[in-house]
Amino acid sequence: MWQAVLRHPEIRIRVTVTAVLIAFALSTALWIVLLNLVRGDAIVDATRAASREARRTRTSVVDGTLSDPIKSRPGRLLQVQDVEGRVIAASPGMQGRSPVRVPPPPPDDDRRVNRTCDVDAPQGECFLVVELREDQGRRTKFVFSLEPEPGLVPRPLTAALLALGIPFITGLVGYGTWLAASRTLRPVDEIRRELDEITATDLQRRVPVPPRRDEVGRLAESVNATLDRLEQAVARQRGFVSDVSHELRSPLTALRMELELALSAPDDTELPDTLRAILINAERLSAVVDDLLALARLDADRNFTREPTDLTEITDQEVLRRPRRTQVTVLSEGPVTVRGGRSELARLLTNLLDNADRHAASEVTVMLRVERPDTAVVEVIDDGTGIAPEDRERVFERFARLADGRHRDAGGTGLGLAIARDIAVAHRGSLILTDRIDGVPGARFVLRLPRD
Repeated sequence: MWQAVLRHPEIRIRVTVTAVLIAFALSTALWIVLLNLVRGDAIVDATRAASREARRTRTSVVDGTLSDPIKSRPGRLLQVQDVEGRVIAASPGMQGRSPVRVPPPPPDDDRRVNRTCDVDAPQGECFLVVELREDQGRRTKFVFSLEPEPGLVPRPLTAALLALGIPFITGLVGYGTWLAASRTLRPVDEIRRELDEITATDLQRRVPVPPRRDEVGRLAESVNATLDRLEQAVARQRGFVSDVSHELRSPLTALRMELELALSAPDDTELPDTLRAILINAERLSAVVDDLLALARLDADRNFTREPTDLTEITDQEVLRRPRRTQVTVLSEGPVTVRGGRSELARLLTNLLDNADRHAASEVTVMLRVERPDTAVVEVIDDGTGIAPEDRERVFERFARLADGRHRDAGGTGLGLAIARDIAVAHRGSLILTDRIDGVPGARFVLRLPRD
């Protein structure tokens, strides 16, 4: 899993390619914008040049020095028309051409800038037209100055230089992105190498955590947290296997010893006593196996069938199912219903009752009630010696051994309370061990389960 996450060469390549594509697109867009700016600047220059020539020609009209052809700089296109649109004078480049037809300036202005392609010009060019009006009554004149409209690339050298910037910017961005990605992912490479070297025999090792508090640093912390949980799980598994081996070895050893004694001296062996001892050890062995199977089922799948279940009814059934060493009293205000697995809840209550029955002096009390509208409470109380506060969590561990007082040597398998808590947690509930509220010695197990 981690190798798939930490395949940083592919990540580096993808990041670089993405950055190159983005840089190419942005630089191309910038090139287009700059070309438009250059073209706009060329249009402004052409309009200014046409305006200068138009003003110069209008001055000659005002001074009465207008001649035909119009005296102008070489290549300039000028035309003077009267009110009726007849050509009065034209520059050499406009001699013999049709009158320019564009809308006149507005009444409140004597100047208008137009664009037209309807000009008697070779190759069908389009022009920028600056039109000036000189009011002289019926002798009003219109001066037209034409400049070829700049094309899409009015300045090829500038466009070429700008185009050369596209691959340069793209390459620079790609190189910088590659270096940045490599520097950023260098800690990831160290994490990957460390993970490759960690095996089941050295789970105490951890990956290096970069000093920066970034995504890579948080990834390293998550990896180390996962390794912590994995190390704890492996340690618990190894301890559990060791305890299981010990628990199974004891009844198996006793069975073997009884059988060997019976075979070595068949005439001196009381068959009923031998069979009774073998049955006791077989029952203990069967109880351990049953509890191990229950734990395995809980660990493997907690999506068991859930249905409305009356805890009071189950408790009564478990109390009456078989005789017990002590007197068991069930106190309930009525049905206490929860939604859960009926067989799982029955096993939970049976384990609590069996544990209390083994360690009580003479009496076990089971109290059932609804604490809140959404919580059901079951209390199993015995009058035994109780458990020291520092050991109250340990009794829920699998095969827990206590130094004195209540411990698994009293006849249990050491798994009943662990199974009971696992079932409670699987039902989104809790199971705790606390003192009796009346001050009398003994233990009080409190089970809380949600009712919905």
